[in-house]
Amino acid sequence: MKKTVLRKYARLIAAMGGKVQKGQDVVIQASLDQPEFVTMVAEECYACGARKVWVEWSYQPLTKVTQKKCNLTTLSKMEDWEVEKLRHNSETLPVRIYLESDDPDGLKGVNQTKMSKAAQARYKIIKPYREAMENKYQWCIAAVPGAAWAKKVFPNETRSRAIEKLWEAILYTSRVDDDPVAAWEAHNQDLAARCDYLNRLGIETLEFRASNGTDFRVGMIEDALFMGGAETAQGSGIVYNPNIPSEEVFISPKKGVADGIVYSSKPLSYRGELIDNFSIRFENGKAVEVHAEQNEDLLKEMISMDEGAAYLGEVALVPYNSPIRSSGILFYNTLFDENAACHLALGHGFTNVIQNYDQYTVGQCYDKGINDSMIHVDFMIGTEDLSVTAITRDGNRVPVFQNGNWAF
Repeated sequence: MKKTVLRKYARLIAAMGGKVQKGQDVVIQASLDQPEFVTMVAEECYACGARKVWVEWSYQPLTKVTQKKCNLTTLSKMEDWEVEKLRHNSETLPVRIYLESDDPDGLKGVNQTKMSKAAQARYKIIKPYREAMENKYQWCIAAVPGAAWAKKVFPNETRSRAIEKLWEAILYTSRVDDDPVAAWEAHNQDLAARCDYLNRLGIETLEFRASNGTDFRVGMIEDALFMGGAETAQGSGIVYNPNIPSEEVFISPKKGVADGIVYSSKPLSYRGELIDNFSIRFENGKAVEVHAEQNEDLLKEMISMDEGAAYLGEVALVPYNSPIRSSGILFYNTLFDENAACHLALGHGFTNVIQNYDQYTVGQCYDKGINDSMIHVDFMIGTEDLSVTAITRDGNRVPVFQNGNWAF
């Protein structure tokens, strides 16, 4: 891939995604797959005025070894330096950039129950710091090709050609053209206009129906708002783009108000393994029955991570004709596949969808119906014939999606 094109992508991530400001610190989390590009992103962060850029490297095979060789007590412990780093980040609020590249099957074979128990123990310490930082800092998730991931997406290509083709797909779906920043500014305006329309309807319930069996209703929080594209950091007022790419308009639904069944339309990559061809049935907001042709036990493990893991944290609307779906590529990566289809997320909800959320505590947002959980896992339900109907608070039925695409 030409370095001039990659430079545009790096600049987009730093200047539009994380929206790095003069004097801010930046933390980049990345695997070892594309160190040259990580360096480019760091350079672009400095060009935006960053005071200092740290890179936190990871390596999936090493993670797998650690999960296999360490006992549960060791994996569950938060070392003093880890807690101190959490405290430091919660006070200094660095910009965080996450560059995804891992193998979708890279943790296959680990003891998922042990991993879950360790994560549950650590989260008890992490949670107060996470809540202290929530909505207050800029962050951006983007992607670079890892070799194993590229071969998963393009199994019939050579290693080098698979990486090149995945680069092409990432750049295309991320709107890296002659002027990526201008393209994203226009895209943000379109998503904002769709949010404004939905927010004016006064939606009480959304109904989802598709020929694959999806028949599902979910309730809305009265003073929650649809969001999409750019977001604003609380306190600083800095506008940034947390996901590159992004095609969704989303909201957090009301905890405890969801009934019916949904069927997956794409595989779900969760903790280094794939869950495929699955369904989830909800009663009174809770996932009460799940089935999967592949990794059903892992799906059951996921919804039992904590009390909130079986409830919904997000409802997202994505047209079937989105650039990602139109590419014809199954990415096996939620960042991309969730932006190719309407999706739901189990687990933690977004407190910033509450109107004037900055006037409430996190606990008060939970009281309004935002779900609280240690997980937030998106799974795709959008199909070519999906219909979504809004039932408004004054009793009207308004088409939102017809035949998989926007009805307005």
